[in-house]
Amino acid sequence: ARLGRAVVGYTYDNKPVTCEDLKVAGVMTVLLRDALKPNLVQSTAGHPMICHGFPFANVAHGNNSVIANMVALKLADYVVTESGFGADCGFVKLIDVACRQSGTKVDCAVLVASIRALKEHGGAFHLRPGMPFSAVKEAIETENLPAVEKGCENLARNIQIVKMYGIPVVVAVNKFTSDTDKEIELVKKNNT
Repeated sequence: ARLGRAVVGYTYDNKPVTCEDLKVAGVMTVLLRDALKPNLVQSTAGHPMICHGFPFANVAHGNNSVIANMVALKLADYVVTESGFGADCGFVKLIDVACRQSGTKVDCAVLVASIRALKEHGGAFHLRPGMPFSAVKEAIETENLPAVEKGCENLARNIQIVKMYGIPVVVAVNKFTSDTDKEIELVKKNNT
C-alpha cells in the first residue's frame, strides 16, 4: 500500500499521479522483495564487504543500511562503514539516524581528503558535470599552496563536526601522483 501511494508526477489539472494509478505497485513490490538482503561483495584487495542501502547523502541517508552493519558486526571483529558527502551530511546521519536506530556506536571516524578536493574547495578550479577533465587538469596538477590552505578550512570544519560528537577523528589523505610534499605537509600542519 505504501508503494502505491508514492507520487510520481502530476496531471495537467495538478492532481497527483501515484504508482497505484499506473498499476505498477505490485510489480514494484516483487522487484523489491529481495532488497532487504544485503550483498556480499569483494574489494579489489580481496576483502569481504557487505553493501546494502543507498549511500548517497544527497538523495538518501548517505550510509550503508542498519541491516548490513548489523550483519557485519555478527561476522567480524570490527566494521568499517562509509558515510558519504562529508561529515555535515553523511556522518551526521550515521550518528543521528543509523546508530540511534541500531543502538550501535562509532569508536573512531576517518575523514578521507584529497589535495584535489582541497584545491577545489580553496577555489583553484570548479569541475562541473559534463566538463572534460582536461579543462581542470592543469589546476589539479599544479602545486597551489594558497588553494590547499583555503580548502583546509572545509576539512577543519568536518573535523570539528565529528569532534562535536565526542568521537576521535583521523584524517587520511588520498594521495595522487601530482600531489607535492609541500601540499601534504600543509594539510598535516593545518589539521593536527
